[in-house]
Amino acid sequence: MRVRPRTRRTTAVTAALLAVGLLATACSGGAQTAGNASGNGSGTAVLDIGMPNGPQANNSNPFLDTSAGASLGYRSMIYEPLAMPNVIQPEQEPAPWLASEHEWSDNFHTLELTVVDGPEWSDGEEFGPEDVAFTFELIRDTPAFNGYSIPFEDITVDGDTVTVTFGASQFTNRNRILETLIVPEHIWSELDSPETFDNREPVGTGPYVIKSFTPQTITLARRDSYWKGLPEVEELRYTSYNDNNAQTTALANGETEWSFVFMPDHERIYLDRDPEHHHLWFPTGLGVHGLWLNTERAPFDDPAVRRAVSLVIDRQAIHEQAHAGLYPALENPTGLPLPAGEPFLAPEFRGVVVEPDVEAARAELAESEYELDGDTLRGPDGEPVSVTLTDPAGWSDYLTALSIIEDNLKEIGISAKVETQTVDAWRNAVDTGDFDATLHWANTGPTPYDMYQHMMDPAVYRPIGEASPGGNFGRFRNDDVDRALREYAESPDEEVRTEALYDLQRIIVEEAPVIPTVAGPIGAQYNTRNWVGWPDESDPYAPPQPTQRNVLD
Repeated sequence: MRVRPRTRRTTAVTAALLAVGLLATACSGGAQTAGNASGNGSGTAVLDIGMPNGPQANNSNPFLDTSAGASLGYRSMIYEPLAMPNVIQPEQEPAPWLASEHEWSDNFHTLELTVVDGPEWSDGEEFGPEDVAFTFELIRDTPAFNGYSIPFEDITVDGDTVTVTFGASQFTNRNRILETLIVPEHIWSELDSPETFDNREPVGTGPYVIKSFTPQTITLARRDSYWKGLPEVEELRYTSYNDNNAQTTALANGETEWSFVFMPDHERIYLDRDPEHHHLWFPTGLGVHGLWLNTERAPFDDPAVRRAVSLVIDRQAIHEQAHAGLYPALENPTGLPLPAGEPFLAPEFRGVVVEPDVEAARAELAESEYELDGDTLRGPDGEPVSVTLTDPAGWSDYLTALSIIEDNLKEIGISAKVETQTVDAWRNAVDTGDFDATLHWANTGPTPYDMYQHMMDPAVYRPIGEASPGGNFGRFRNDDVDRALREYAESPDEEVRTEALYDLQRIIVEEAPVIPTVAGPIGAQYNTRNWVGWPDESDPYAPPQPTQRNVLD
């Protein structure tokens, strides 16, 4: 599979933006407010970005998701990938970047990259294919950098071509590999412990370098030259606010122009403050939030109960009330968010919309010898059916959703109570299987594989009491899941992979080990007073969130 440069279908504004590799371009005219373009009094064109992530340690190691560069997203303004996938349009081929072409072998065991000529490291050193090969070797040899356990084997350079071989099919990891941020060999090869390197003066091929760093504010300055042409934004100013409230206030006042923060009353607090310039867009990729059920603990060890719960949950109410309409609603019974999941749907689920159906839920239970005794559901043993719903205290969106689910379950006679825990206690309970049901997110990725693997992979199954940090927190075991996951990840035959994915969807619907409730958004709030060209529903050329790996696009 050889991939060459392609033409994006964009508006005239964003086409001009992409020509200089920039997310936004300067508005002509318009007010210049404090904290925004020219807000520093020097005439410098500044874009203010904020996140509610608290004080940051001075660490810009691009391979550590705990670093300031990852937390605020600026690592991807300094370092660049080989190609840029678009996670909100997963079927779209990744756009070429530091690699002008890439080709996978039929079995996805080998990747051949044609490295571009022209980039220069920000310290003036020449960039080349040796840097690409070195970066993959660094990840291979540093377990802390290889979070997905990618089985790198041989890595060779021949002219402008880098060839990487793997010990297994990388079909499900192919976009992760292409979006690897490339680092300079002449700096990183000198390190004894790269996993502890705080990288306070990062050197990349991207258009920006760090100008100043404090725990609250990090400023990036535009380089004198950049291989794709200089962007209009001269400085990127990242502010890390202490919490959601502080970040929301900064957005509403125009101090922050770009962010991703949960706003429970976003219309009144943000949009209505400046309807002309304040915008938000929360598209979805292939990730979800859902109710994880402990399939080794009654009553959820019975698939009939799990199916009945899935039938009665009001997902629209969860979308509107718990997540303020910001997290996209889920309509399909497979849990696949639409439209991102549309290309992957099994034929029998296309166009199917799931809605609460109390009568169908009661019929499901009656067929399995459950009896509704007044307002109480009694199991085959005659005992009342009751469950505990848990999540951390303070997670208001999840707790509101659990309250909705508690009311939904009453309609089929299940007595439910909501209990809260500390975050640490909850994480431990989820990992060890010490829960009845809990709301939790599922992994996202370039295909639905990541979501389904996280939910129900038998390979990461652990008995109750043993930690299972790799997922399958509900301890679900099904040989067909194991087969389908392996076939999808390893088969070179596209028809086999497609049918395996359809099987996983059928298992989610029929067995309901996890009940998807709402889509996981990749959203952002943004201000058009000084900068325009942002991605939106009419032009989804990139995810809008400022911490995404392809944020430079």
